[in-house]
Amino acid sequence: MIHPSYVELMKKVNKDVIVGEEPVVNSRYSIVCATAKRARQIVSGSAPLLDNEEGKKPLSIAVDELYSGELRILGDEDEEVVEEN
Repeated sequence: MIHPSYVELMKKVNKDVIVGEEPVVNSRYSIVCATAKRARQIVSGSAPLLDNEEGKKPLSIAVDELYSGELRILGDEDEEVVEEN
């Protein structure tokens, strides 16, 4: 069993969404893509955003970062704002 579950991760990522708005994450696929991308960054030498246990795998670190709120998944609207700045 994976902890946290996909459902828990989706709730955590979408917690700041106002009722009636489109959630940031609509599917498990989005969670998997985001954590896989972050895990590749860690493998490439990027420092973890959290203090991690020795021997923890990059994917586990990425999931922990997402669940803790240190890592955010940007929606399409957020990406446009970031690119403008």
